[in-house]
Amino acid sequence: MAYPKAVLAQLTSASLECASHDALIIISDDFSKLPNNSLRDDVLAQSKIDARIGKQVTLLVIENKRVILAPTGPLNRDYDDVRRYFDAAKLAINEAKLSGSVNPALFLPSLSGDSRYQHALEVSFLGMCQALWQPLEAREYHGEKIEPIATIGLINASSQTVKAVNAIAAGQYAARDLCGTEPERMAPPRFADYCVDLFKGTNIAVDVIGDITAIDKHYPMLSTVARASYAVERHHPRVVKLEYVPEGEVTRTLMFVGKGLVYDTGGADLKVGGYMAGMSRDKGGAASVAGFMKAVADYQPEGVKVIAYLAVVRNSIGSDCFVPDEIITSREGVRVRIGNTDAEGRLAMGDLLSEMKDLAKTEVNPTLFTVATLTGHAARAMGPYGAYVENGPARLAKVSRQIADCGDLWADGAEVSRSRREDYDFIKPRTLADDVLSSNNAASAVTARGHQFPMAFLAVVGGLDKHGTDSTQPLPYVHMDIAGSGVEGGDWQHGKPTAASVASLFACYCL
Repeated sequence: MAYPKAVLAQLTSASLECASHDALIIISDDFSKLPNNSLRDDVLAQSKIDARIGKQVTLLVIENKRVILAPTGPLNRDYDDVRRYFDAAKLAINEAKLSGSVNPALFLPSLSGDSRYQHALEVSFLGMCQALWQPLEAREYHGEKIEPIATIGLINASSQTVKAVNAIAAGQYAARDLCGTEPERMAPPRFADYCVDLFKGTNIAVDVIGDITAIDKHYPMLSTVARASYAVERHHPRVVKLEYVPEGEVTRTLMFVGKGLVYDTGGADLKVGGYMAGMSRDKGGAASVAGFMKAVADYQPEGVKVIAYLAVVRNSIGSDCFVPDEIITSREGVRVRIGNTDAEGRLAMGDLLSEMKDLAKTEVNPTLFTVATLTGHAARAMGPYGAYVENGPARLAKVSRQIADCGDLWADGAEVSRSRREDYDFIKPRTLADDVLSSNNAASAVTARGHQFPMAFLAVVGGLDKHGTDSTQPLPYVHMDIAGSGVEGGDWQHGKPTAASVASLFACYCL
């Protein structure tokens, strides 16, 4: 993969010289305060004849060198955050690319002491990587030349900073590939193949389950979702299992289940009216989990063990598709009445969560997560932010709050959402024939608590309802719904995937 690598760079105090770099990108809220006197004077002189300077991204040529100025806008208001740098960096690197630069350097002068911007340099680099990424199909067709920028120098960075942002960038790049690639190129077997290749030569153990008989036996809800895809071999489901074990003592275990719906037609509750377009990105949860594992593989954090299960499946329409009113007995032995076949992600993840819960009982200090582009309600309620819904033990440990606070510092925002009694009431059985209802038959976006009640369903079918704060073995569990944050601008058909949650999880648990 040819994503740009961060490298150490230095700007000399007396000149524009920055060895081995062909452009200097400066991101600031005030270019009149540049510490380099010569550079400041040149910028101020040009600002007298170019009113755009300080208002929009501007390319200057100073001493025969490209200098790109990218203003952040105000940084001091209550609602400003580090995304001011992230957004400015995206615009700046596109300008650098258009100018012909292939290895620019990034300089952030006069950073304030405001804690909101303590990782502004790293975030700016990650914003550049977001802007530069091109879809896997485009790279395979046009060649790597469509991503010409190979390195970005980080001025005044430490070697540890460079190591960390390179790990995050590698993980985000993989997550974008897995999320943003069309449904045939990234059908379940090919999704699994990408993961095998991604972790080849690393210390991540990879196990792929592709045998239909085994999936039917061990993961009956995932099997139900996949049933209509069985008629097409290239659409057969996969369960991808990943594991990282650090050297030395393990002090905490992170356990993830990711939703990998490579295409969601809605099944028998078919998506109509144009709402099916973009559903190749419904694998964003599994993509982000795999991306986080890639970041872990590159960084190799101490003390943290990470286990991930990815439910990679296609929700197809056909003569053998599952339908509402069916009752499926889950791995946990819970009888699930299907309320809507377009609420398939929670079914695909549920049995894997049950298996993960059993494994968690013997792990050191475990925390469990489901990560999914699950509901339109999360996007409607939270806008471009993830929605983190937690059980009692996770809430007591402030798990979601810690991740969300890290996300605020790394341009990976999320909102903490509560699980309440109404969510469990919503999924209660209506007859003695079943134990739990998977969903109602209305769109989540028009359903009260439409992104909260699915967490209750997952807790029940995963058996985590028996591991609350009142149990002898409480297990913290957070459901991360990234439907609102998974792609830029909420454009599920054309927007670039954001690799939501990769940076915040890495910052929270690996740094």
